[in-house]
Amino acid sequence: MKWLKFAWQNTLRNRRRSLVTVAIAALGTAAILLAGGFALFTYQALAQAAARNTGHLIVGQPAQFTKDEDTPLQHGLDDADALKATLLADPAVRQVLPRIAFSGLISNGDKSTVMLATGVEPDAEFAVKGPFLNMTAGHVLASGTKDAEVMLGEGLAKSLKAQPGTSLTLLASTTDGALNALDVRVKGVFSTGVPDIDKRLVYTDTATAQKLLNTRRVSTLGVFLNRMEATGPAQQRIAAANPKLTVQTWLDQAFFYQSVRGLYNRIFGALGLIIGVIVVFVVTNAMAMAIIERTREIGTLRALGTLPSQLLRTLALEGMVLGGVGAACGALLAFGVSMLLYVVPVQMPPPPGSSRGYPLNVEVDPTLYLATVLAMVALAMLASAWVARRTVHTPVVQALAHT
Repeated sequence: MKWLKFAWQNTLRNRRRSLVTVAIAALGTAAILLAGGFALFTYQALAQAAARNTGHLIVGQPAQFTKDEDTPLQHGLDDADALKATLLADPAVRQVLPRIAFSGLISNGDKSTVMLATGVEPDAEFAVKGPFLNMTAGHVLASGTKDAEVMLGEGLAKSLKAQPGTSLTLLASTTDGALNALDVRVKGVFSTGVPDIDKRLVYTDTATAQKLLNTRRVSTLGVFLNRMEATGPAQQRIAAANPKLTVQTWLDQAFFYQSVRGLYNRIFGALGLIIGVIVVFVVTNAMAMAIIERTREIGTLRALGTLPSQLLRTLALEGMVLGGVGAACGALLAFGVSMLLYVVPVQMPPPPGSSRGYPLNVEVDPTLYLATVLAMVALAMLASAWVARRTVHTPVVQALAHT
């Protein structure tokens, strides 16, 4: 404590220089924490969106994930209801949702266009996933209706001049390779926020999809768990109980999430490295000036019997004080900005390829804060020790003669 007190008092000898050093360390720490917190928030939001879209686990035939289908549902699941009941027996499983993916044409009588359709169980789908679609007209699908109904993407509805209540015709190949058509009624129009997807996407219920494709199969089963952390253990249990099936996690199909994470890791990693280098140079410069000014003082202390190691420790502690105070102030600044963004929401512009913005939030992660503060303190100490190592070993006579 005695040496730390000396280091603190020495930093106050030139308060202006110490204040500038602390301010730069604080701004560097805050920048790293805010950038890292934004990246963590983005990762969590994309992970939740990916898991909510496909399910935490996706169960299907092995060929479903490795081969293209020659006919619709060629690699689908036959006894989906029995498998669903088995999966629901797992205590970590909250819901199991069947999914039928198929393509074809959709027509209003005058115009036909390509569609990418998905058959779902409407009540369970929207109850488990919540409001994952932005409804712009009409209502979401409901189970148990007598009429075959669909929901259209906003771009597709505009292309077909369709609105809730409009009658359309779906055309697709059946599992036997024949062409089948089915009249449907538009129940609602939605937007995913991605215009290219909205131009093709169609939602219908599984009964309508199976009737159109002339089958009882489903493409896959999406398994929704109680919490994200249960994904790994649940995958192992389900895969062991169903060795003939493939069980993928949401991460296996979250290609967008993996791309964004890889990009952000590179961007913010480079940003953190640059800020760290700047802080090191600032602390090094401040300590170099302080040591040069105190060369005769260091010589006097050496003449009085102070060991070079003791002087080196004191000067390193000065760097630690400057870096520590700056890092602490930066952490408080980053925390304050993070909390302010929850109180005063800021909307980010739509990213490329999307028509919908998103709120700007910064995650407050204790591990990130602790690692960043410790890194700043360590860098400041090392920089101070590196600058001081030569001066403290200068011969006493030479140090006393320094001007």
